[in-house]
Amino acid sequence: MYIIIVGAGKIGYFLTKKLSANKHTVVIIEKDKNLCEGVARTTEAMVINGDGCDLKYLEEAGATKADVVAAVTGDDEDNLVISQLAKERFGVTRTVAKVNDPRNKHIFLELGVDVPIDATEIIGKIIEEEVSFSDLVTLMSFNRGRLAIVRVDLPHNSPIANKMVQEITLPPDSVLVSIIRGGELLIPKGKTILQANDDIVAITIIENKQRLLQLFVGKM
Repeated sequence: MYIIIVGAGKIGYFLTKKLSANKHTVVIIEKDKNLCEGVARTTEAMVINGDGCDLKYLEEAGATKADVVAAVTGDDEDNLVISQLAKERFGVTRTVAKVNDPRNKHIFLELGVDVPIDATEIIGKIIEEEVSFSDLVTLMSFNRGRLAIVRVDLPHNSPIANKMVQEITLPPDSVLVSIIRGGELLIPKGKTILQANDDIVAITIIENKQRLLQLFVGKM
């Protein structure tokens, strides 16, 4: 994929390193010259010193051919402007934006940001999840609230415990993304056997969240 990241703070920097290592083409835009020099020294990404809210820097970064634009600066207003410019002026299919103030998340959704990421909300929900094994926790919603990334711990009496993934019929428009088992991350495959206490992450459409929960934990 061709990915533009605006903001070379810690999130932008490590995103750039990870995505570049995964063979994606990454261009990063950053106002701070010193941060630009640090990224240029330690990654293979193209680095542009400039303001991502300025059309000319997005154009220089190749926004017309970008698959994704990720705005991860420390300023919500900048992240929103960058996302809107990417969508409206360059026709970028997918925008991802960091939400620094949780009170602003609804604004990002209303103004068409595909994936507004509120780290505070995600961490809070992960903490709350530890209270109960029977809760399906929505980590993130995207596609204007129609899809959700969800997480649940399989209880000992789960109807899918000790079954292979290929034996399980998920609700429509749902997919298993990952399994965390004993601190190890597993990518589920057809013959992967699910176990009690597995931490499951899945993507589903919003209307099927309850069906997915029933599949994971049984009758409620």
